[in-house]
Amino acid sequence: MRRWLRTVPAVVLVVAPLGGCGDPGGDPDTVKVVYQRSTDNKYRIMDDYLAGVKAEFERAHPGKRLRLMPVQAGESDYAVKVQQMMRSPRTAPDLVREDSAVLDSDVASGYLRPLDDKLAGWADWARYLPAAKEPVRAEDGRTYGVPDGTDTRGLWFNKELFARAGLPTDWRPRSWRDVLDTARTLKRRLPGVIPFHLYTGKGPGEATSMQGFEMLLYGTGRDPLYDPGRKKWLTGSRGFRDALEFVRTVYAEELGPEPADALDPAVSTRVSTDWLPSGRLAIALDGNWLPKVWERNGARPWPGWERVMGRAAFPTRDGAAPGRVSLSGGWTWAISARSRKADLAWQVIETLQSRRNALEWTVRDGQIAVRDDVAADPAYRSYVPGIAFFTALVPYTRHRPALPVYPQVSGAIQEATEAVATGDASVAGAARDYDEALRSFADTAAEGGS
Repeated sequence: MRRWLRTVPAVVLVVAPLGGCGDPGGDPDTVKVVYQRSTDNKYRIMDDYLAGVKAEFERAHPGKRLRLMPVQAGESDYAVKVQQMMRSPRTAPDLVREDSAVLDSDVASGYLRPLDDKLAGWADWARYLPAAKEPVRAEDGRTYGVPDGTDTRGLWFNKELFARAGLPTDWRPRSWRDVLDTARTLKRRLPGVIPFHLYTGKGPGEATSMQGFEMLLYGTGRDPLYDPGRKKWLTGSRGFRDALEFVRTVYAEELGPEPADALDPAVSTRVSTDWLPSGRLAIALDGNWLPKVWERNGARPWPGWERVMGRAAFPTRDGAAPGRVSLSGGWTWAISARSRKADLAWQVIETLQSRRNALEWTVRDGQIAVRDDVAADPAYRSYVPGIAFFTALVPYTRHRPALPVYPQVSGAIQEATEAVATGDASVAGAARDYDEALRSFADTAAEGGS
């Protein structure tokens, strides 16, 4: 998930070649590859993976070289740095790993090259799931990236706590009411346990918008946030108010954590490393990546978690088809519009996204597969317990409108959820404030529907 910055950060972001390869004077035989390196110096999954791809590519293409250029920064800072680099032919990379959430914005700025001509002759493109292709297709209808993985979201629940509360350990809620009623039962029967966690407020940032509020909102209608047909952001919708009412109910009835804890920017860490493993939290609306934290080499090893934790799809508001909701993000490989080596850069993408390499990366990084052949591979289907459940959500998943104004929309959503969670505003008042904020920065706002 991404938190956006409106201005260039004051920190210096160092871009350094990996493995000592240079790219002298725009060498036509060298492809410059830019990607994010985590600010955690122990995290080198992408470095190790790309080192293997580099060796493979250079063996298969004698005389050609990859210059790996990691940008060590958080996601927001990384986006800003890469945008700075792509403004000039002198500094632009040839190949860039791009968060699909900002792809449309970078397309609008003229930073990326469309790939339709390359994809037309690439047989592997037919292997990519339709839901994975959606976020790399820009508003102009052209495709600007090849995704290398995605994520999905659902309900994690503690089966031992459910059993103690007399609830079914094969829980399958069919509506928002089912979720709330289950949380009420847990509160009544298990004092001291947090029944339900829903990301809320400004502190958690984009987690509030994407895997909190929008998981609710996208269960109320087909395009409840932005109407792509009319190219308009929606105001005044019943779905928006109903989603806010759900948030208000969780905190008014004390079904969630204390507001001060819920609004903590570090709450996601507390959920995964403390509340769930310790049995303090019964239900979490969260993502497929949590087991990475609980693995033997993870941040909080939790032997036996697979026996304790159950998974359920998050339902639509009233159980209407398709009956389940997921939001997805994901990263993609894109070619800079200012690259003079687009053909060679495309050959690198073909190497990166061969079936074998796609499988290796997906398993290494705990991703959800975006290719049908990878999704069907036994090595993928067994690499972590529960991966089949989260993979099965891909056909139902939705994506945020990756438009330039979305960061402001996201901020307004966070303000609205915090206002109702803390009791500073009624649902009607918070919805009205959101509509006013939307009209102030999105002149295409229009009345919504259900």
